[in-house]
Amino acid sequence: MLPPVLVVLTLISLTCAQNPAIQVILTNKGLQYGKHVGAGWIQEKLDVVSLPDISGEFSIGILGSVDYTLTGTTITKCDFPEPSVQFYQNTTGFKTSIPGLSVALSGSWMTHYGIIHDGGSFDMAIFNMDVTSVVELGKDPDGHLSVTSVSCDAQVGDVNIQFHGGASWLFQPLVEHFKGRIKYKIQGNICPWVEEYISTLEYHLQAMRVSFDVDDIFAFDLPLTGTPIIDAASMNLGLKGEFYNIRTHAEPPFKAQPFTVPQPPGYMLSVGLSDFTLNSASYGLYSAGLLQALINDSMIPPYIPLHLNTSAMGPFIPELPKMFPGLLMNLQIYAREMPLFSFQPGVVKLGFQAALKASAIQPNGTQIPLFKLNADFTFSGKVFIADGILKGSMAQDNFTLTLVSSEVGTVKIDSLEELTMMGMKVVLAKVNVELGKGVVLPRTRHAELVNTVLEMEEGFIAISSDAQVSLTDRSFN
Repeated sequence: MLPPVLVVLTLISLTCAQNPAIQVILTNKGLQYGKHVGAGWIQEKLDVVSLPDISGEFSIGILGSVDYTLTGTTITKCDFPEPSVQFYQNTTGFKTSIPGLSVALSGSWMTHYGIIHDGGSFDMAIFNMDVTSVVELGKDPDGHLSVTSVSCDAQVGDVNIQFHGGASWLFQPLVEHFKGRIKYKIQGNICPWVEEYISTLEYHLQAMRVSFDVDDIFAFDLPLTGTPIIDAASMNLGLKGEFYNIRTHAEPPFKAQPFTVPQPPGYMLSVGLSDFTLNSASYGLYSAGLLQALINDSMIPPYIPLHLNTSAMGPFIPELPKMFPGLLMNLQIYAREMPLFSFQPGVVKLGFQAALKASAIQPNGTQIPLFKLNADFTFSGKVFIADGILKGSMAQDNFTLTLVSSEVGTVKIDSLEELTMMGMKVVLAKVNVELGKGVVLPRTRHAELVNTVLEMEEGFIAISSDAQVSLTDRSFN
């Protein structure tokens, strides 16, 4: 009965000595909400819980002893008080207590005395059970969250049993003499049940993946970077949060920097995302040579007033149509350096340094190098949450175009720069339309984020939110 509460609390919070790029913080408000959801789910499930058989014997004086078994025991009614759950700093885990639990049970009884067998039904009431469990959270070598039972204590106040059928009239008067044994048998079974559930939870945690394929190129690494940090008010899980190229799995030449996630009062969860995560994706693309493109005339959007042929480029490169009249061109564009994201208060910055090589295409397919340019861009963007939708906007802060080399004489850089900026304005306008539509915040079948706020800080994005959980019959097994 107790461990499903811990399951809910653990799943709601979910997630090498290094700084984490992602931090997930469960506050006391979230812990108490998880407790409430878990207690409600347990209450709904009690009518389908089957308890283990209880066997023993009781003496009938000089006639010897009668063996008995209580089997098929189910819960018919339960006075289930909401548990007390708290962060437990002493063991870096949780302490959960259920005081004053009372349960009504029914089942079948069987007795064996020599060659005489008998049976019938019984009703049992267990009064004032107190159960306290302490679990420790940790990290295994592969970065999985681990959970271990540290201590468990169970006390049963009293037990009342009524037997029906068979020769129950014979031994019902003896109940007062042997019910204490049944009480202690029940009491002795509670903590093993609790620990079995905790072991099952640990098994499932170890089976969870800590690395996920994004596509056939990238994977996302999310192991814990250290043991959970727990104080009286919260639990902090630090996660690696790194994208990497599946083929090379090369570590980026930079490290995640430490950061402290603010915890605005009144929220269940806070999540911090370092700019290391975006930059690891950028490094993976750059190091794999994926940040390049070959553009020809057929790929130029109709809203850009420029065609890739030597005639159209004549106003910008006067000698080009004279040297190579009537030829199509292509542009090879590639990143000279890794694009770099930078989170700053209220804004995210992106620097992109590109190179552009232009070639003319002769009728036989031979490509003739024409010129090479360097293009340096800086962009700024905003990210915000409105009505449960993550939205954004993007602007170009700066753009410079530099001639590196030319095989075709003078290149009017200023004119090309002005034309490129006009094209970028059209492209950014279309991009901002899509960013304004946004994406709905992630949700699962049984949980969603509500009342979510987002703040841009130095080096990271901080998201604070409440959660809403709806557990159905198949939510847990």
